Amino acid sequence: MTTPPPAPLDGALVLALDALAASPRPLVALDFDGVLAPLVDDRDAARPLERSAAAVAALAALEGERALEVALVSGRPLDSLVRLAGPPDRAGLVGSHGAEVRLPGADDTSAPLDAAQQALLGDVVDRVAAVVAEHPGTDLETKPAGAVLHTRRADVATASAAQRAVHDGPGRLPGVRALRGKDVVELAVLDVDKGRSVQMLREAVAASAVLYVGDDVTDEHAFAVLDGAAGDVGVKVGPGATAAGFRVAGPEAVSALLEHLLRARRA
Repeated sequence: MTTPPPAPLDGALVLALDALAASPRPLVALDFDGVLAPLVDDRDAARPLERSAAAVAALAALEGERALEVALVSGRPLDSLVRLAGPPDRAGLVGSHGAEVRLPGADDTSAPLDAAQQALLGDVVDRVAAVVAEHPGTDLETKPAGAVLHTRRADVATASAAQRAVHDGPGRLPGVRALRGKDVVELAVLDVDKGRSVQMLREAVAASAVLYVGDDVTDEHAFAVLDGAAGDVGVKVGPGATAAGFRVAGPEAVSALLEHLLRARRA
């Protein structure tokens, strides 16, 4: 059965993208899961749609007056993001919601933890592992500065119980920041979020305007720091309440969005 093409982009979104494309040095910041890649139960099976991957590569390759900055901003650990997304070499990368950062064009990654934070992280990992052991279908993912409970493959009751146990248990330890997402609870020992990451990227590359595209509740931190009056564009992918100014239905529509931006920037 052939998948129907996505609906055309909203006219107001097209105008906003055209204005951003005309900005001197835009920053295009994109979440990965649910945005460039469709959501899947097996997180290691996620892959970007071919059209989106090609558009991202072409945007990153623009030169001269048409050049812009591209960054992927994800809750995934950076090594997983690089392995699955295959980002362009000069793209900026933010992993673990901002605990791991590689600025555009840089080679090094920052993820600093002091001794106390390292000890706290070990405690958090052990406590989340204990919850996972008692809740079938859940899974633990470790990150350089956090631990994540995944519940996508658990039944509804088990997922809910596990999320409560993590959020109300290790999630309340001093120095731990709890973030809820789609079928995940992430506990971080650094005070990071995608909003701070977008602000950091904006300042680092001296962006004239920012496009941010995300699908999860954790992306709301990024939408909240955008300034539509200054030319920033926030796009929510899929349903749900949002602070973003625009919305598209799914990753297929993101492909169309990126292709439109590429044409506009080249014009």
